[in-house]
Amino acid sequence: MLQPNNYSVVLLIQLSLLTFDLFVNSFSELLRTSPVIQLVLFIFQDISLLFNLFIFLLMLFNTYVFQVGLMALLLERFRVLILLSVLYLLFSVCLHSWMMLAHLTAVNSMAADRHLKST
Repeated sequence: MLQPNNYSVVLLIQLSLLTFDLFVNSFSELLRTSPVIQLVLFIFQDISLLFNLFIFLLMLFNTYVFQVGLMALLLERFRVLILLSVLYLLFSVCLHSWMMLAHLTAVNSMAADRHLKST
């Protein structure tokens, strides 16, 4: 069971993960010229979002309300938060995939243009 003095540590971890997410969202476009670093940052961002969701769910499962079997009450109260967290994770993965694919197609079209000019 999570002790009351550990809640501040868990909250600090969650805030750190969210701050990292904000940092990556803010500065990922500055790394367009180095797609490998951008890809690694995107992977870490998605993993941090998963960790944040898991930490929240573990904290929910650690409550007295969950332990006495009132899981429906918890899901009713936190349904929107859980749904938005999952949607944000899915949208982030889609955006990261789209950005990396756009970079890859731009590089391929530049290489094809150079090849056509050289022939």
